[in-house]
Amino acid sequence: MFIEQPPFFYRALYPDAIFRMDPNEKAVYLTFDDGPIPKVTPWVLELLEKYDIKATFFMVGDNIRKHPQEFEQVVAAGHRIGNHTYNHIQGLGFRTKSYMANTILANEQMKSDLFRPPHGHMRIRQYNALKKHFRIIMWDLVTRDYSKKLSPEQVLENVKRYVRNGSIITFHDSLKSWDNGCLQYALPRSIEYLKQEGYEFKVF
Repeated sequence: MFIEQPPFFYRALYPDAIFRMDPNEKAVYLTFDDGPIPKVTPWVLELLEKYDIKATFFMVGDNIRKHPQEFEQVVAAGHRIGNHTYNHIQGLGFRTKSYMANTILANEQMKSDLFRPPHGHMRIRQYNALKKHFRIIMWDLVTRDYSKKLSPEQVLENVKRYVRNGSIITFHDSLKSWDNGCLQYALPRSIEYLKQEGYEFKVF
């Protein structure tokens, strides 16, 4: 549960970051990390279009550089874009100056006011610097679709078990999630489940 749904003390580390939206509104916020990736991102876009859903894609700047066509497809489809650093770097391994430089470099590719830290980790100084420029979007439910230790069925079960009003749900349009089959299995079934439960899909 610590991974799928961050506990209070973790949320308290970053009090101005957004982990969950309005708990009184039956709505969820679907997000995707680590793209854009050819084959994976276009498949996600087709699925979202099928269900008439808008989502937020937290993108890696270097992936936008390598795959500009997929980036433009996400923008053209009307989805929100968020910053996920240029090289998908983990904050704990970098000084604040270097971390911010990497983030700003990524923002030259996407020009977004949203930021999500890779792996969810930030030094306090990084967090304080980031919140001056971005709305920091964390998550209320991470599906763990990237994990080799979980089956596609278990990823779907994570969604069913932990979703609640205002949940920010994290999937990944990445090769890890694609190659293990979790994304293809769990994403459409999660959408079907959430719709059946009466959740509205929103973006930030």
